Amino acid sequence: MPFATFLGGTLLNFLNYLGEIALLAYETLLSIFSGRIRPKLVIHQICEIGFGSQLVVLVTGAFTGAVFTAQTFFQFSNLNMESAVGPVVSVSMCRELGPVLVGLMVAGRVGAAMSAELGTMKVTQQIDALRALAVHPVDYLVVSRTLAMLISMPLLIAECIFIGILAGYYMAVRILDVSSVYYLSNMYRFTHGSDIFMSMIKGLIFGVIIVFISCRQGLNAKGGAVGVGRATTEAVVMSSLSILIANFFLTMGLNMIFPAGQ
Repeated sequence: MPFATFLGGTLLNFLNYLGEIALLAYETLLSIFSGRIRPKLVIHQICEIGFGSQLVVLVTGAFTGAVFTAQTFFQFSNLNMESAVGPVVSVSMCRELGPVLVGLMVAGRVGAAMSAELGTMKVTQQIDALRALAVHPVDYLVVSRTLAMLISMPLLIAECIFIGILAGYYMAVRILDVSSVYYLSNMYRFTHGSDIFMSMIKGLIFGVIIVFISCRQGLNAKGGAVGVGRATTEAVVMSSLSILIANFFLTMGLNMIFPAGQ
């Protein structure tokens, strides 16, 4: 009985959590399509999310592309397939490494900031003050962050992919002495628009996951400073886990629509 009670309580809490996320997403979409958008807030959030994440994305993409190129070269050199390093790196950066790593980095940087900011507003009753002034918290706080995330995530992922491929090319050609002609020709041959399109779809979905989980945690924070810290930690952990889980199902589903090499 105690185990059944624990299992049932956990399941109910999980369903309740999903319901809160779905309700927040519904209210956000309703506000967007109703035209309750504040352009100045959206631009401010784009600067916070997109421009503020530049350094993290550049470092992540560059060193991921370089180390992945090196490891691929070390293994492929045993098979005399050094010329295949280029397409492996480019396709991997587009389909998996770029979207997932940017999603995790943004969840750690932006998701934590969103949750902490909204959580602080919640425990200091600033959100109640917005309601008293007839301002819906979702319209004022969540809509701008959602639109900014949907704009910023594909751009950040494209930047990560570009710098990762560029760093991989430099590592292979300049350091590991791979022929640049074969590297580039094979990369162009086996990298297709569907690979880039797949990364953009993943980026949009990961952005939605981050913003709604982070905003939900912040809007439901309670218990003062301790509660804000707990909400921030839970936002990062749950966003990261959700991205990894969603990536598996997206990869399996999108590969049926966009097979590799086509």
